Amino acid sequence: MGLSITVASGKGGTGKTVVAANLGVALAQLGKDVVILDADIEMANLELHLGLEGMKFTLHDVLAGEADVKDAIYEGPGGVKVIPAGISLDGLRKADPDRLEKVLNELLKTTEILIIDAPAGLGRSVVTALAAGQELLLVTNPEISAMSDALKTKIVAKKLGSHVLGVVLNRAGYDKSDLSIREVEVILEAKVLAVIPEDPEVRRSSAFGKPIVLANPNSPAAVAIRKLAAELVGEEFRPLEVTKEKFLDRLTKGFFGRG
Repeated sequence: MGLSITVASGKGGTGKTVVAANLGVALAQLGKDVVILDADIEMANLELHLGLEGMKFTLHDVLAGEADVKDAIYEGPGGVKVIPAGISLDGLRKADPDRLEKVLNELLKTTEILIIDAPAGLGRSVVTALAAGQELLLVTNPEISAMSDALKTKIVAKKLGSHVLGVVLNRAGYDKSDLSIREVEVILEAKVLAVIPEDPEVRRSSAFGKPIVLANPNSPAAVAIRKLAAELVGEEFRPLEVTKEKFLDRLTKGFFGRG
C-alpha cells in the first residue's frame, strides 16, 4: 500500500496546483515512484502546468466508466506519472464523482507515492480527496484572509482521519502585512514545513508548461520545493551545482530572450 498525500488549500489562488505539480516532480527526481492525480474534476488545470494537454483519456473518462485508470496515466516531466482530470465540458458532464474514492484506493495498491491535487473549497470532491489522503499538506498564503479557509480544510481533514503533515506558505513576500511563520502556526495549530517565496520564475515556467524544479532548479521557489520533497522522504537536501556553462546559458537567455 502506497503513501497518499492530499495537497489542499481551502481557497483558490494560493498556488496549490503549482506546489503539487512541482513537489511530485521533485519526489520523482529523488527516485520515488510518484503519481500526481488532479482531483479537481470541475476546474482542472494540472495538465497545463505539466505540458500534457490533449491526452486521449483523462480522469473524466475513468469516472464515466469509459476507461480504466491505467489508461489515464501518462509519463510527465522529470519521470513523474500524471493523471489529468480533463478540461472538456462534455467530459465533466459524464463524470461521476462518486467513483473517485474507488479510483484513489485502486491507485494506492500500485503506487509508492500518490499526490492528490484537491479542488479548492469544501465540496463533495474535496471531501473525497481529503478522505483518501493519508496525509494532508496544507498550502496557503501568509495573509490573514487565507487563514480561515485553511483552518476549515484542516478541521475537515482531521475529522476524516487524515493526518496533517503541515503547512506550506506559498508566495511569501516581504510585505509588512504578511503573517509570520509563528503566527501561522498558532492560527492553524500546525507546523510550517516550507516557505516558498514569491518568484517570477514560477509564472514563466508555468506559461511554458514546465515545472520550476526543472526549468530553473536553483531559483528560490524551486529550491524551497526540492528541499521540502527531500525532507518528506527523510533524505538530505543537496543543492545543485551551477556549472559555468549553465550560468552563461542562463545569462545569455536573460539578455537575448528565450530564442
